[in-house]
Amino acid sequence: QVQLVESGGGLVQPGGSLRLSCAASGSIFSFVAMGWYRQGPGKQRELVARITKRGGTNYGDSVKGRFTISMDYAKNTVYLQMNSLKPEDTAVYYCAAEEYIGTYPGSDYWGQGTQVTVSS
Repeated sequence: QVQLVESGGGLVQPGGSLRLSCAASGSIFSFVAMGWYRQGPGKQRELVARITKRGGTNYGDSVKGRFTISMDYAKNTVYLQMNSLKPEDTAVYYCAAEEYIGTYPGSDYWGQGTQVTVSS
């Protein structure tokens, strides 16, 4: 059973930065793609960023130019660098992994989530 463990969330002031990490229990080479999703208070879960096995990326419109997703195969870890954070970025952030082609939109595995709060 694949496990995804997120870390790096916390409280940050508007304009600040955070880096989220997601460590997989096994090799991430087996995944078609990995991504980050978020769910804010009273909102539906939405895609933040996604990266494919070949390195292709796509981002949610609200984070383009501010967030960057990357993968470290040696560490079986995917990262989300978040810059210029805004209060509306406040949400629980979930790591996701797609094992099968055609899963997206959606994911086969989910992490437990990490809270990000942007507030002064």
